[in-house]
Amino acid sequence: MMKPASVKELKDELKHRSPRELLEIVLRLSRFKKENKELLTYLLFSAADEEGYIEAVKQEMDEQFQEINRSSYYFMKKSMRKILRNVKKFSRYSGKKETETELLIYYLQKMDSFSPSIHRNKTLQNLFDRQLALVKKNIPKLHEDLQYDLNLELEKLSRE
Repeated sequence: MMKPASVKELKDELKHRSPRELLEIVLRLSRFKKENKELLTYLLFSAADEEGYIEAVKQEMDEQFQEINRSSYYFMKKSMRKILRNVKKFSRYSGKKETETELLIYYLQKMDSFSPSIHRNKTLQNLFDRQLALVKKNIPKLHEDLQYDLNLELEKLSRE
């Protein structure tokens, strides 16, 4: 098995490549994993419009929550974990704590207002609580104005 090069080694090697070679490398990378293609799509088309990106992810979340099988908590757990994995993945593409926090708060709002209530199930309640704790940990790292707005959203979640 070939050991992958470090980020520094890759960076140094990429500096010596022509623009044409770089283009070929990026296109080849995009063919291998769906995540590579999704990241490339974010970088090329969405990075300049973070608000639009957040809205698109929220819209996708809305659709995924609509499709959840509500017949048992087992199916609800599976679906909500899958949605959370997607939220984490899309947050990673952005690399911005603000985006991650905003998406997680939206996810928590969707969970909180879900029917049947997730608060009647220990596993789903724990999932909710862990993400809430993560959001609370992230908020102090953000810009003050954003902290205020997000704290208001958090208070609504905590009260309900």
